[in-house]
Amino acid sequence: MPLFKIKDKNAKKLSSCEVLKERDIQNLFENNLSEILNINFLASEFSTTSGGRIDTLGVDKNGSPCIIEYKKGQNDNVINQGLSYLKWLLDHRANFEMLCRDKDIKCEIDWASPRVICVAESYNKFDLDTAEILPIKIELLKYGLYEDDLLQLDLEKQEKVRISTTQIYKNSKKEKEIGEKLQKQYKLEDHLRGKKEEIKRIFYALREKITALDTDIIEEPKKLYIAYKMATNFVDVEIRSKDIKVFLNVPSGKLDDPKNIARDLLNPKPVGHWGNGDYEVKITKEDQIDNVFYLIKQSYNFNK
Repeated sequence: MPLFKIKDKNAKKLSSCEVLKERDIQNLFENNLSEILNINFLASEFSTTSGGRIDTLGVDKNGSPCIIEYKKGQNDNVINQGLSYLKWLLDHRANFEMLCRDKDIKCEIDWASPRVICVAESYNKFDLDTAEILPIKIELLKYGLYEDDLLQLDLEKQEKVRISTTQIYKNSKKEKEIGEKLQKQYKLEDHLRGKKEEIKRIFYALREKITALDTDIIEEPKKLYIAYKMATNFVDVEIRSKDIKVFLNVPSGKLDDPKNIARDLLNPKPVGHWGNGDYEVKITKEDQIDNVFYLIKQSYNFNK
């Protein structure tokens, strides 16, 4: 997708730039990992005992271990590399937890939801097919560099594959069981189970407005909340027994909140919480949704 710069009501198409060195994009991400992906940086070129090196190792705000691999050439088998490193990491959890302590990362490690993230300028059909048919989720991020020092980041859209052959279906069930051992798959029903009908109505009404913002929005149920994301989460929704808690991925001081309904989780004193961002708002009635959605749209625009 072309990128334009607008000045004095005139649009100028920006030219794309090539990465001068293979490691340039890795350095850019590692130096700005929290800003770009909301992930805490832990290590670069992390050596494993199997002989390989993990390009970038991090942990996200919810305690999920993050393996990030960069695809530098058309034939790089980056997806298989990431999976191999994930298997190693799950067999060497103590190494990762020690690294987190050394970096003063104070959070409970969520070993049920590790993440494998691939970063590339483009992906071919074989990459997309491989990522789609795997029993665990692989995040494929596509970047573009442009003049005026601009970086564009998108989550590669993947189409679902229909498999009707009985034998293949049986095999896929076995693969899914294997995938569950590596990466637990949570469902929307897990969060709605046992909740009152009023709370469910509020959630579905809010969900409809959020997903209508963009066809590329991904709904991803996590252990403690439901994430809505493009390249990164812009809103996280926690369904509770008496209310719905919404976390907005907007930095403290950057939210336009005319109704003063959001709680700043960073100022005047930091408050520990699940979910991404510095703001929290609660919904107890359906008539509050429009005011909360006004804030959600700001987070969407900030993160898209």
